[in-house]
Amino acid sequence: MLGKKILFSLFSVFLCYQSYQLVTHIVNTNPSVYSLTEIIITAYLLNLFITGIFAFVGFVFPTNKILGTGYYRIKNPSLLKRVYAILQVEIFRKLLLFFFWGRGKNRAQYFNGTRQGLANFSYQSRQSEIGHLLALVFIGSVCIALLLFGHYQIVTIATIINVIGNLYPIILQRHHRIRIDRILNS
Repeated sequence: MLGKKILFSLFSVFLCYQSYQLVTHIVNTNPSVYSLTEIIITAYLLNLFITGIFAFVGFVFPTNKILGTGYYRIKNPSLLKRVYAILQVEIFRKLLLFFFWGRGKNRAQYFNGTRQGLANFSYQSRQSEIGHLLALVFIGSVCIALLLFGHYQIVTIATIINVIGNLYPIILQRHHRIRIDRILNS
């Protein structure tokens, strides 16, 4: 396990460096030189690198402890359910199931069907949520900075990817915990 912690921490540091290099490159490049393809690839890489920083650390450390347990408590489930419906997060959930989590092996990693599995699912949902929340905030901050350098197109695409890749998973994890907490507290 120690080897995995070291390796994943190194991956995270590598992605920090790659993120820094990418942002430095963007800042030092005139926005007009990017083609549409380069804009899309750059925005995607920006999201991938920064989200990966938090994902790799979250795979081996209990990063959910960064925020207290009060943060993870769902205080207004009806509002969350409305946001879930308005943003159509259910479609996102179905796509995740179809393309990735539908396979039994992947799903068993989160929930094995037992009461103890529910506790693990709750833990995993908090781990996933904090990783996506940190990535959402960090990417959003980088996008604000890039606006100052006139990279409006990269920021627009990066923001769309950030919302789909980080905000939607946060809402989904919180929605899962409404049901998990109801079962665990009964």
